[in-house]
Amino acid sequence: MSDQAQAVLLLDPVKTGEGYKQAARDLGLRVISLYTVEQSELNGRWPTHADGDDVSLYASAPADIVSAVAEAGLRVVAVVPAMEAGVHLADVLADMLGLPGNDVSLARARRNKAAMRARAAEAGLAIPRFQRVEDLTEVPGVAAAIGYPVILKPTTGAGSHGVTLLSTAADAANLRSTDATDLFGWPVREWLVEQYVRGRELAVNCLSSDGDHQVIDMWEYRQPDGRDYDFPLWNTVQLTPDDPDWSRVEAFVAQVLRAYGISRGPSHTEVKCNADGVFLIEIGARLAGGPATDLWSAHTSFRPYHDSLECYLGRRPTIMDGVVQTYAAYGAIAIRNDVGPGTLTDIHGLAELEAHPNVAKVLVGYAPGDRIPLTQDSKTIPVGAWVSAPDQGALLRVMGELRRMVSLEIAYDGTERG
Repeated sequence: MSDQAQAVLLLDPVKTGEGYKQAARDLGLRVISLYTVEQSELNGRWPTHADGDDVSLYASAPADIVSAVAEAGLRVVAVVPAMEAGVHLADVLADMLGLPGNDVSLARARRNKAAMRARAAEAGLAIPRFQRVEDLTEVPGVAAAIGYPVILKPTTGAGSHGVTLLSTAADAANLRSTDATDLFGWPVREWLVEQYVRGRELAVNCLSSDGDHQVIDMWEYRQPDGRDYDFPLWNTVQLTPDDPDWSRVEAFVAQVLRAYGISRGPSHTEVKCNADGVFLIEIGARLAGGPATDLWSAHTSFRPYHDSLECYLGRRPTIMDGVVQTYAAYGAIAIRNDVGPGTLTDIHGLAELEAHPNVAKVLVGYAPGDRIPLTQDSKTIPVGAWVSAPDQGALLRVMGELRRMVSLEIAYDGTERG
């Protein structure tokens, strides 16, 4: 046994992923943080990103990373994807280092959405009709063959960045360009064109240990009306186990986790369900982003960072052998700009929102005087809030109250949606 101090290797621990640093400390582990983005870029976007690191590495090639880890003088005992961008690389590195991880042969299928769809088809999971394209000029013909409406999305990225609803042939014909990079700054070189599945959109959060799976909770992405959409965040509401779709969605997600070789750690699976069945939209082998970790920590017996880290260490956390206790209903609201680009003049009711007793956190993306785009992804949400209440009915009432309280005053450019 080596007398070197034990360490956990965290991949891109920024934003919510920073919580793993304290969990590692609490478990007596040193922290090696691997950042796959240039240090200069991180210094601009997250100047405090390296706080809490014993060792900070900046690399993306697996062989270079393994060499740098060996030179750190610490014994790595777990590899953890602290952000969506790191899920593929984390399992590659765990395999190279001989550490616990998920099936490395399916690592790409858990990250690249084209490979994800191909794996689902191979495993017999219900999915939207789809086709991969490498040139946007292919979109109209492919979309016509699939049948409108369709969703166009980059095969990498997250947060609905670059995702576009094409309702008609005219939408596809008028498609001029999409973002050249994904949410994490990587070049976009391919897209999926896929059938738009109507129905309820649910997110299922699980924890896995040695092939056993525990549902932590389910969330529903609710929209203000019944129109088709390409950005799911408006009201996000925690469901209860007596929900009519809970059992069939839980059973389907268990099949998904097996099909993608997820045997340990957290996962976040998004599905659509309707009268025809449950359809896989996306699988993420990592903790959910956004409000989830804060709300779990405040209102459940699940300790997201500590329990997940135990799984990556090859241990079985106690949460796997009991019922996840939930002490309140919770969710989040996104105050969107659904009209058109312009200049933000004011945010009415912001002080009242921040002071509301059912609101735990408020995120403000723009200030008066800023140019404000149409809300199309997680980066362009003007105002968001984490919300809790004693039960789901009370939660929905509070969400309605908050929406009546807050409004955006925008001087539009004259290119508003019709």
